[in-house]
Amino acid sequence: QVQLVESGGGLVLAGGSLRLSCAASGRTFSSYAMAWFRQVPGKERELVGARDSSGIILQYAESVKGRFTISRDDAGNTVFLQMNSLKVEDTAVYYCAAGPHYGFWTSWGQGTRVTVSS
Repeated sequence: QVQLVESGGGLVLAGGSLRLSCAASGRTFSSYAMAWFRQVPGKERELVGARDSSGIILQYAESVKGRFTISRDDAGNTVFLQMNSLKVEDTAVYYCAAGPHYGFWTSWGQGTRVTVSS
């Protein structure tokens, strides 16, 4: 497993941008699939976007397509979530996840809060 630590959350006005980072430990990071999830109180955690280790599989929630982008820096053991044109409904705690196979998430970060105000 890998250890994950998110950062970059905060308060932003609607229409603004934020970039979340997820720093991973472990020498096998480059072989892991990575994902970002988000959760608001009273709702289930939802997938925001995910990609496999090669980047061939790339998936985004319909609500964020065209606005959010996942990228990874394997040399730096970091995965990013660039969030543009933020909306109030993007407000949530965002979690980074990793797994040995796409869709099989075995490691989770502690979460970083994103608040979008109108």
